[in-house]
Amino acid sequence: METHRDLPTNAISFCLLPSELIQYIILQLALPEIIRLKSVNKFIFTIISDRDFVRNYNHQSSSATWLFLYKKRWRREAVLYGFADCSNRWFNIYIADLLKQVVPPGEDVYFLTATANIFLFALNNRQEVMSVDIMSGMVKKIPPSPLGPRGTSSWRRSGMKLLSCPCNPDHFRFLFAELHENHPTLFEYDSRIETWKFSKAREVSQELLGGDFIFLSASNGRDGSVIIGVRPQCSSSSSPVVIRPTFIARGNEEDRLAVGFSWGNAIDLLHVYGDGNMLTIRSDKVNKTVRKIKRIELWGLSTNGRYWEFISRVPSELIDKISEPYGAMMGCMQKTQGITRAIFMTNLEGTWETIWLSYNKKDNHWGWLPLPDCNMKGSNLAGVTFSSGLTLS
Repeated sequence: METHRDLPTNAISFCLLPSELIQYIILQLALPEIIRLKSVNKFIFTIISDRDFVRNYNHQSSSATWLFLYKKRWRREAVLYGFADCSNRWFNIYIADLLKQVVPPGEDVYFLTATANIFLFALNNRQEVMSVDIMSGMVKKIPPSPLGPRGTSSWRRSGMKLLSCPCNPDHFRFLFAELHENHPTLFEYDSRIETWKFSKAREVSQELLGGDFIFLSASNGRDGSVIIGVRPQCSSSSSPVVIRPTFIARGNEEDRLAVGFSWGNAIDLLHVYGDGNMLTIRSDKVNKTVRKIKRIELWGLSTNGRYWEFISRVPSELIDKISEPYGAMMGCMQKTQGITRAIFMTNLEGTWETIWLSYNKKDNHWGWLPLPDCNMKGSNLAGVTFSSGLTLS
């Protein structure tokens, strides 16, 4: 039996509680807290490693949606922050020590995307991509894609997707879409075999059947998009398809348009893409360098994929709550289980604000999740993404 002689008094008291109560308390914690708790002593480590506890926690966390932000003030002060929609605070994810295993000093690191416990980071100078498993602490270099080394500016959030393997959470598939030799092409890396493959998307003439597609943007412009649709199953033998929806703006939209990022003194209309959806964010000038959100609309693919179809507009009373002056804005979005979620990161004179919106198509309801401040003032935003629930393994 373990002795408690060298343990802090609060740890001793906690361990004297009934095991069932300890499990219940730990189940209320987020994974970053549980990871740190595992190192308290062997007794708590044993409880957290129990198969029943792992199964119960993973079932509970499967419904959570996480937002991750990667910020850096200086290269030595990069921090990954996580926020779950079932919590009310930010969590620090200690990633710097893991990256030091393979990342040389002075390298610019950017956060690309995440799923479950797998996080992808891009090295700007070396033009490499690293995968990090925050549970096992494993950091691995991903071989260059068939397109060769890529700088961080080459990666588009709406054009890539990270998928975890249901049978083994340690493995993943990384997909991204590009116009290669003027043809929409899907590139896929499988961590199980550590190999890339790529395939040209075929044109589709029939109507899209069902919702069993992952949509990746190969390109987006003012009047339309080129999107690749692919089945998510690892064993699927069907080839990716290309969809070319056109966009007809509602009302008298001006020519100034941004895709993914906008500066307040130049852009009136921001388009954000993700998972076969599009958000249009219309803003008005406050002065020469500052704007405020005026209108947000959600668009989706039509049944035949030939055009962007209007779905819903954020109610004006919600716009009044979230519309604050900004100098620059960027966004990303995700759709899972019928709910579309969007994040807008706004910056005004070095101060960042985060807006989390969601739309439930079944109920035709827009929601707003107010987020506490995560001390972003004066920092550079080096990556933002949604992710599925973190899991114990």
